[in-house]
Amino acid sequence: MPVPFRVQARMPDDAMHMLMTLPPSQPRQPILVGYSGGLDSTVLLHRLAGDDALRLHGLRAIHVHHGLHADADTWAMHCERECAALGIDLSVVRVEVDRDGGDGLEAAARAARHAAFASAMGEGEILALAHHLDDQAETFLLRALRASGDGLGAMQPWRAFAAGWLWRPLLDTPRASLHAYADQHHLRWIEDPSNEDDAHDRNFLRHRVMPLLRERWPHAPASLARSAGLQQASAALLAEGDAQALAQVRGIDPYCIDAARLSALPAPRRARVMRLWIAQCGLPALPAEGIARIERDLLPTGHGDVPEFGWRDAVVRRWRDLLWAERHRPALPSGFRVAWDGTTALALPTGDRFAFDPVPGTDASPGHGPWIVHARQGGERIVLPGRGHTHSLKHALQDLGVPPWWRERLPLLSSPDGALLAAGDLLFSATFDVWARTTGRRLHWSRSTS
Repeated sequence: MPVPFRVQARMPDDAMHMLMTLPPSQPRQPILVGYSGGLDSTVLLHRLAGDDALRLHGLRAIHVHHGLHADADTWAMHCERECAALGIDLSVVRVEVDRDGGDGLEAAARAARHAAFASAMGEGEILALAHHLDDQAETFLLRALRASGDGLGAMQPWRAFAAGWLWRPLLDTPRASLHAYADQHHLRWIEDPSNEDDAHDRNFLRHRVMPLLRERWPHAPASLARSAGLQQASAALLAEGDAQALAQVRGIDPYCIDAARLSALPAPRRARVMRLWIAQCGLPALPAEGIARIERDLLPTGHGDVPEFGWRDAVVRRWRDLLWAERHRPALPSGFRVAWDGTTALALPTGDRFAFDPVPGTDASPGHGPWIVHARQGGERIVLPGRGHTHSLKHALQDLGVPPWWRERLPLLSSPDGALLAAGDLLFSATFDVWARTTGRRLHWSRSTS
C-alpha cells in the first residue's frame, strides 16, 4: 500500500489538512514539481517547500513554456522569482505545441508538457502535479461524456511515469481549500485568461455545469471523485482477466490476434481485450464507435478482401482470419524508381530505409551496383533459390504470408536489364542470394514506425 505522510499543517482549519501519498518503497526519492505559476501548483510548491525532509532528499521545479499566450515570457519570469524566494531550483523548458495534430489545442499542449516532464526527470525521481478533487470530478464527467469505459477511473494519486513516478498529492483536496491556503499565506499566482474561456470543454464544465450541480448537491465534486476511485478499483479487478484473455487470442506477432478466438469471448470481455490490445500496440485509443465498427465490419467473414477500420493515424485490418493493428503507412508511389549503388542507405518516400548491412564476422563493405530500386507495377516474376523457372512475385509473396498493405510499400531491387533480384528483404532471386552469401552482404528493408 502507498505510504501516507502529511506536510505539517499551518492552518487550524480541518479542510486544509492535505493528505499526501507517496509511492511504496519510494518515500525518499527526489521530487520534481510541475509549476505552471497558477494557484494550484503555487500552493503545492509552497507546501512541499515547507517540508525540510523533502528538501533534504531533493526538491526542484519545472515550468513548461508553451508559447501559446502573449504573456508566456512574463509567466516564466514570475515562476523564476517565486522559486528564487523559496530557494527552489527551477528549470524553464520551452516546447513546440502541435496545433494540427487533430486532438485539439488542450490535448496537444498537455502532450508537449508531459514529454517535457519525462525528459527532465532523473532515474527514480517523483513528478508532483497539483491536480485536486475538483479536477478529478471534472475529468470523471468529461470521460463519461466521451464514453471512456475504464477511463472513468480518471486520475490516479500515483503511478509509474517515465524514469520514475507521477504523484498527485492533492486529489482529495477541493479547490476552495487551495484558495484559502493561498490567501492565508499571501501567495502570488498567475491567472491564465484562457481558463475562463467556455469554448474549452473543461472550462464549460467548471464554470457552467459544476456550479449548478453544487447548487442542488453541495457534495457533487466529492461524490464524482469518489465514483472515479470506485471505477479505478473495478477496472483493476478486471485487468488481470483481460490480460489472460488477450494472451489466449494473440499470436507470436503481438500486432495480430485471432479473429475466431476473439469472437468466442463474451462481448464485454471482447471489447476490453480489443482496447488493451490497441494500447499495448502503442496506438491511439479507439474512438467511441471503434469497438462497434470492428465488431460489425471486421469480425464477421465476407466483408471484402481486406476490411479495415481506421482512426487518426492507426488502422485495424482483417486478413487471413487475423486482425492486424498498426500505424497507417503510405504505399510506395507507383512511379518511384531510382538508381542505387548500395554504398549508403537509401531513404524511401514511405519513411522506410533500404540498406546493405555487413554480415557479423565479415569485413565486407557495402556497394556493388548499379541497381534500380523501384515500386511494384504488377506482373513481376522472380527465379527463387533452388528453382529453375520463374515464379509470379505476387504468388510468392502470398505464399510467404506478406499482407497486401505491406506489398504496396515493398521496394523492389532489379538489375539495369530489368531482372528482379529482391523484394525488400523478404525474397531474393537465386543469383542475388548466391552473391549476397559469398560476398558477406545482407540487404535490410527497415520499416518506419514513426
